[in-house]
Amino acid sequence: MTKIAWDETGKRLYETGVKNVVLYKPGENGNYSKGVGWNGCTAVNESPSGAEATPFYANGIKYLNLMSNEDFGGTIEAYTYPDEFAECDGSTVLADGVTIDQQSRKVFGLAYRTEIGNDLVGTEYGYKIHLVYGALASPSEKSHSTVNESPEAVTFSWTFTTTPVNVTGAKPTSHLVVDSTKVDPTKLAALEAKLYGSETEEPSMPLPDEVKALIGATA
Repeated sequence: MTKIAWDETGKRLYETGVKNVVLYKPGENGNYSKGVGWNGCTAVNESPSGAEATPFYANGIKYLNLMSNEDFGGTIEAYTYPDEFAECDGSTVLADGVTIDQQSRKVFGLAYRTEIGNDLVGTEYGYKIHLVYGALASPSEKSHSTVNESPEAVTFSWTFTTTPVNVTGAKPTSHLVVDSTKVDPTKLAALEAKLYGSETEEPSMPLPDEVKALIGATA
């Protein structure tokens, strides 16, 4: 028998930061291609909703709980955004250097990385790659104020909701997470080459079934 132990050396894990943010536009075949780096992204806040219990009663007692479907959404915060995101934010080019707002918003995919740290090596312990599918951004407030003795850069913020994509053998999902501490390094490198691009292929975001095939099915 094994006795439970708490706070063992090397197992005091934590998660922090966001980096390597990539925007993907969906292609005609449903895949996410044409990935571009998102500079200046300061936060991706995940805000799942739903999964609420509705109780049912019989004979004066609680008979069962039925859970509603879960929805994945959140907010993106950044100092700037890639030109390719303009369509996702309801803008379109009217002429060279001229854009107009209040246009149809385009769906997008998003990839970002968070760091995993522990008590021995800090944030060099590992990381998680998050893939978000079927995201749709909502209009957001943009505040512009005069420059003064304490200047601040304008921070943009977008709330987004998602539409799940199909997953073989599981319910549809909008959010997939790859943990570098639990994935074979060679397979992880192959996934990153697809996500971030290489000398032989353009950056693209694989769907969950493709990730499963690339990383390997659960034993």
